[in-house]
Amino acid sequence: MISRGAVRSACIVFLLFANRLNADGMKHKLHVSEFGTTQGGDSIGRFVLTNDRGAVAVVISYGATLVSLRMSDRMGRAADVVLGYDNLAGYEYGKSYFGGTIGRYGNRIAGGQFPLGGKMVQVSKNDGPNSLHGGTTGFNKRVWAGVDRSRDDAQVLELSYVSPDGEEGYPGRLQVKVTYTLPAKRNELRIDYWATTDKDTVSNLTNHSYFNLSGVASTEILEHELVLHASRFTPVDSTLIPTGELRAVSGTPFDFRKPIAIGARINHDDEQLKFGKGYDHNWVLEKSDKPGLQLAAEVFEPTSGRVLEVLTTEPGIQFYSGNFLDGAARGKGGELYAYRAGFCLETQHFPDSPNHNNFPSTELKAGATYHSTTIFRFSTREK
Repeated sequence: MISRGAVRSACIVFLLFANRLNADGMKHKLHVSEFGTTQGGDSIGRFVLTNDRGAVAVVISYGATLVSLRMSDRMGRAADVVLGYDNLAGYEYGKSYFGGTIGRYGNRIAGGQFPLGGKMVQVSKNDGPNSLHGGTTGFNKRVWAGVDRSRDDAQVLELSYVSPDGEEGYPGRLQVKVTYTLPAKRNELRIDYWATTDKDTVSNLTNHSYFNLSGVASTEILEHELVLHASRFTPVDSTLIPTGELRAVSGTPFDFRKPIAIGARINHDDEQLKFGKGYDHNWVLEKSDKPGLQLAAEVFEPTSGRVLEVLTTEPGIQFYSGNFLDGAARGKGGELYAYRAGFCLETQHFPDSPNHNNFPSTELKAGATYHSTTIFRFSTREK
């Protein structure tokens, strides 16, 4: 019998061979190497996507994780704008979900249970009384298979994973595919998610990258200026589970409809901010008459001039201001990631949607296909 580790190693060898064919003008363009070996013996691939404008994205097959994303500032100087680790051990044992693909259900589910098909489903609890980001071993802790799908106009990495029926308590055998696309001529990273199931289940996939557009991970993100295209958010209880209310942001610290520094109101005397220890909430994105991608968020970092736009097909976006970073995680270059050294903009359906009939449904029927798209688009501007 061939071991799973041997199969993974064979895949890496094949991709390395495909990469060497680049010099002969073959279609495959990704640079592929080995990132490390898991405790279970799986060889983990490291995939480097580059474009004509100097952007570089690094993704690993452990957790389909975005490890690094280099983008230029207003002076043309490139720097890494996402937090992460230099080694596989950080991702295996770390608890902050840096850059990971989150599933089977992104965000929280109250009590780790929800109704489905007339029955109550119980999934694993890993966040006090609740389930968070797929449970004890979510998709960010699984080994994915990587395939180079590059085209003439873009470098494309496809990663796939099969979540067996009952994994973390979720029903249905879920076949998941995630693609990272870096266009040759545009500084944007597109992430597409697909999933199919053989039993009715729920699915809510997202990426959990922590951004710091300054390119200096030792600095706080409080001076970043944020816009969220949302007039409502979903308030939470003390365990960060939505109450079911869709509350207007007007007159609250949650109003980001016009550019304002993340830190401008983060310490206001507000119950919701106290529950989250800052921002850790879902915003209800404005609906458009046109289907497809919509602009959800914009972030500007004054020192570097970098601008991040987030476009998505999802109905919500979780803005998290890095409130649980505490300096314990030693990241890339030996940097200790301190309090609020990064922020997340997780495009998604709403937290705890299966328990709220007034929230967009996350149910995925047997035989149906889940598809979601998010684009992180970068540019620069003057102050």
